[in-house]
Amino acid sequence: MDKVAIVILNWNGKEMLRQYMPSVLRYSRDEAVVYVADNASTDVSLELLCTHFPECRIIQLDRNYGFAEGYNKALRQVEADYYLLLNSDIEVTHHWLTPLIEFMDSHPDVAACQPKLLSVADKDRFEYAGAGGGYLDRYGYPFCRGRLFDTVERDDGQYDTVVDVLWATGAALMIRSRDYWEAGGLDGRFFAHNEEIDLCWRLCIRGRRICCVPDSLVYHVGGGTLPKSNPMKTFLNFRNNLTMLYKCLPDAELRHVMRWR
Repeated sequence: MDKVAIVILNWNGKEMLRQYMPSVLRYSRDEAVVYVADNASTDVSLELLCTHFPECRIIQLDRNYGFAEGYNKALRQVEADYYLLLNSDIEVTHHWLTPLIEFMDSHPDVAACQPKLLSVADKDRFEYAGAGGGYLDRYGYPFCRGRLFDTVERDDGQYDTVVDVLWATGAALMIRSRDYWEAGGLDGRFFAHNEEIDLCWRLCIRGRRICCVPDSLVYHVGGGTLPKSNPMKTFLNFRNNLTMLYKCLPDAELRHVMRWR
């Protein structure tokens, strides 16, 4: 069994793989095994991997299962103490893995953690999808340290301490394999969006901790599969968020929140 398995879920993402896989391999290969799980791509992603990145282990899925069930299908084929779910549009940095591994090794009560996410487009600012770790407001809307709705902060070191959060971003999520499966994995019905929030919330309900470890730093493009303006993205975000609230909120609180929403 490997200690750390980095698993990148891909669907027609050859350009993202071409651009960002080199940094993943350069800065991770000594500490982790790198997998690419392919959601039945119709581009030349697999040919690209075989030709230019032969050290990657490939998991071929028979159709596009989406983010949530795609990871469930792929991770059943991976044996490792820690999974690291990594988006294909992430640029990692030197020494990014070590703080995550050391933190998880020394905190057995922590189920999952994330690095600090900054933007590829503006490397002095946080990135929307995860920033410095996430929470939910009283009505179930997600926000992060470094991002509130569409307002993204400049990174001036204001969130450079390890903290407990409610959810860690699925763009770069390190999680114990045992916790992943004991909590039931990602909810495949979500397809994509909010699935990592749902999983982390379920882990917190089980008494497990979720943390952000800002000594680890990565850069994220964001919106690589579905751009922000895509109506399917809007539908999935709202549907999955409401589904998550229905699953995780206590009944008395759920009635109030759903009436407001």
